[in-house]
Amino acid sequence: MANPAPDTAASTTPERVAQPISAWPAEQRPRERLIARGPAALTDAELLAIFLRVGVRGLTAVDLAHLLLARFGDLHGLYRAPFAELLRVRGLGPAKAAQLAAVLELGRRYQREVHETRPVVGDAAAAYGLLAPHYAGRRTEAVTLLLLDSGNALLALIDVAEGTVDGSAVYPREVVRRVMAHDATGVILAHNHPSGRTQPSAADVSLTQRIAAALRAIDVRLLDHLVCGEAGFYSFADHGEAALR
Repeated sequence: MANPAPDTAASTTPERVAQPISAWPAEQRPRERLIARGPAALTDAELLAIFLRVGVRGLTAVDLAHLLLARFGDLHGLYRAPFAELLRVRGLGPAKAAQLAAVLELGRRYQREVHETRPVVGDAAAAYGLLAPHYAGRRTEAVTLLLLDSGNALLALIDVAEGTVDGSAVYPREVVRRVMAHDATGVILAHNHPSGRTQPSAADVSLTQRIAAALRAIDVRLLDHLVCGEAGFYSFADHGEAALR
C-alpha cells in the first residue's frame, strides 16, 4: 500500500532559518536540561524533541515536536494517532514514524499492565489491607497517602511524615505536591497509632480538616482518613466524620 499523502497543513508550514539546537546555550538544550534537572523539568515538546533527535530543513527538533503536538492536539491525541497519520506529518518519514509508533505502543502496553495489576481500593477495609503490612512493627507514627485514580485503583502508597510515638508533622503543601505529581483524583489519608488505640484524637480531626481543605483547592477529594492499629482501624468515612467534608 502506498504511503498517505503528506499532511497539507504540515507541508505548507513556512520555512524559516532555525538556529540549530547545538548552537543554543547549554542550559536551554533539552538533552542537557534533562541531564541536569531530570525529565520532569522538561516540557512535552522538549521530551519529544530528544526522541526525534533532529529536525528538518527550517525546523529544529523542538519545532518539529511542537508541530506534532499541534497536529494531534496534545500527548493524549498523539497516543491515539494511527500510524498512517504519523506518516502524514512533515519531517517524520517512515523510519522515524515507525520508531515513534513503537514508543507510543510501549506506553499503551505499560498503562494496560499497570491498570491490570493495581489493586482497587473500594472501601476502608481494602485500604487497611494495604496499610497493615506497611505499618507492621513500626514504633513511631507515620502519615501515609494512598493516591488513587478515577476508578479508585492505587497509583502510589507514600509516607509523607514520620515522627515520634507522640505524633508527626504533616504539611498540606507536601500532600498537594505528591497528589499532583501522580495526577491522583482521590486520596485516602492514613496514620498508625503504635499504642494500638484507633480512636482519633483532636489532632487527628484537625489534620483531616486541613488536608481536606488543601485538596479541595485542587479539586481532589479526601475519601477517608484511617487511624490504624495492629488489630484494626478507625475510618472517618465509615463513621460519617464531618472533617472529611
